[in-house]
Amino acid sequence: DKLNKYGRPLLGCTIKPKLGLSAKNYGRAVYECLRGGLDFTKDDENVNSQPFMRWRDRFLFVAEALFKSQAETGEIKGHYLNATAGTCEEMMKRAVFARELGVPIIMHDYLTGGFTANTSLAFYCRDNGLLLHIHRAMHAVIDRQRNHGMHFRVLAKALRMSGGDHVHAGTVVGKLEGEREVTLGFVDLLRDDYIEKDRSRGVY
Repeated sequence: DKLNKYGRPLLGCTIKPKLGLSAKNYGRAVYECLRGGLDFTKDDENVNSQPFMRWRDRFLFVAEALFKSQAETGEIKGHYLNATAGTCEEMMKRAVFARELGVPIIMHDYLTGGFTANTSLAFYCRDNGLLLHIHRAMHAVIDRQRNHGMHFRVLAKALRMSGGDHVHAGTVVGKLEGEREVTLGFVDLLRDDYIEKDRSRGVY
């Protein structure tokens, strides 16, 4: 609804190189992607506030790219601005600035930011009409080791209780590859009110 697009999947990308671009060049890359036909673009999880691209500059150039591409295409576009920060107060400051700019979506690395910070951000987004995309940066440290740690099924369920509109849940091909049935089990867990026990999908 937020992007006013129905009847088809949304097509987006993450801006690369993830590190090293100036804010102006980053904004230009966002504009070219959106003007070229993508529905949304997104920050990578470690695009934050480095000396070569401070967060406020990035937000301003991305907002400019967003509105320029919308004006030229007549479509609503989106970009997931990473609001993750070292403190909850700084994160909220970034979220407020994004809302003031009029962008529709922000992003949070919920494991590195923490569940309390994520819940605070989710409430703010819900109250102020922002979508909250959740990135699962750092999950592999917790869930890839079978002898200890915590399965992503548990992390996903905890996230569902913490808040957010959509999450990076992995896929069955490519860099984020996981077992097909288990990945679909994550999706069911996040989307459905009740799930039948299904060991093949990692639901016990």
